[in-house]
Amino acid sequence: MRVLHTADWHLGQRFISGHERTDEHRYFLEWLVEVVREQQVEVLVIAGDVFDTGSPSNQALELYYSFLLNMRGTGCRDIVVVGGNHDSPATLNAPARLLRHLRVHVVGCVPDCFDDQVLVLDDAQGKPGLVVCAVPFLRDRDVRLSVPGESAEEREARIKQGIADHYARVAEVERVWQLKDLGLPVLATGHLYAAGAAPSDSERTIHVGNLGQVTADHFPTIFDYVALGHLHRPQRVGGREHIRYSGSPIPLSFSEIDHPKEILLLDFAEGKLQNLEAMLVPGTRRLARFHGDLAEVITALTTYDNAGFRLPAWVDVEVRSELTQLEVAEQLLKTIEQLDRKHIEVLSRRHFRLVTLRALGEEADEAPLTPSLHDFTEREVFERRLADEPEAGQAELLATFDELLEWMHQEQR
Repeated sequence: MRVLHTADWHLGQRFISGHERTDEHRYFLEWLVEVVREQQVEVLVIAGDVFDTGSPSNQALELYYSFLLNMRGTGCRDIVVVGGNHDSPATLNAPARLLRHLRVHVVGCVPDCFDDQVLVLDDAQGKPGLVVCAVPFLRDRDVRLSVPGESAEEREARIKQGIADHYARVAEVERVWQLKDLGLPVLATGHLYAAGAAPSDSERTIHVGNLGQVTADHFPTIFDYVALGHLHRPQRVGGREHIRYSGSPIPLSFSEIDHPKEILLLDFAEGKLQNLEAMLVPGTRRLARFHGDLAEVITALTTYDNAGFRLPAWVDVEVRSELTQLEVAEQLLKTIEQLDRKHIEVLSRRHFRLVTLRALGEEADEAPLTPSLHDFTEREVFERRLADEPEAGQAELLATFDELLEWMHQEQR
């Protein structure tokens, strides 16, 4: 049986200054449908964060449902969708009963009946061919009970154990081990942050499972493959070939410009994973960073070649110069106005003035640039505030803040 693993689509994401990614996502989904058809994929697994927000736009919903409809003509028999930390369980689960008739299996959150996370998918002959333990993003209430007065270390240990216990319990479901004994391969999903993995700037901090404590050893050995989501860089967990993040299909922040974008093709035979192949996702828009002195940045902007990309490049500009802000802004804006926006568009620009050290009491020509509050995330603001607190209590306060932040995001969904 051939399976395709993807994750972290973030349909509906708005980039800097509200720029939409609809065209990029549409091109990716059209390409994915063709890959599924050409590669004769039988099962598609989407490991969370289908949408970027809990209240996706009509355009994002249209992309999702059009994709599911287009998949009907590919020969893919089953699609498995699990919820991520960005997804609203209610939004994903609302059409679940209807989608089941299209052989689209949706698990937006841990179901009331625990065993409903276990799916048995048929092969081409109509016989059981693959067991999928469809574990979604585990929220705090799914993995532990609050214990008043517990320390940050105790909280972390409780969460880590709760996640491990959840996967152990799924592996112990009677259908799973019975079918495994009969020679069927078992695939599990997850949406979490595993120890040793490398994040980027665009993943929202998740308290549950985001403490770098979940390791490859926490996944039961009965799983022949673990399809993970949440981190946008494709990577293995703990050096294990069968525990993988597929990564996001498009770069979701400027920190991801050097990450390869992949989907993973899996071939199961004789009850185990026989082959794994990474396929590069073709880029339709380039994200670029032009950092340096004013002359270097202007040269990079005016000589940029966008050949090979269907959409204009989005650029982050950072100038480091001894010139004043006004002088830099005048020259930079003049250059930007002359750019062909069909090929390149500057979305963000910053100026860091290089100031020569002066003798005590000697006045500088201009005060150094002060960063705006909008340049920081909520967590970064809190970390700066924590710097004034006793070091002994900082870890616990930060862990509590992460938990509160995650609760607020869940309430918004």
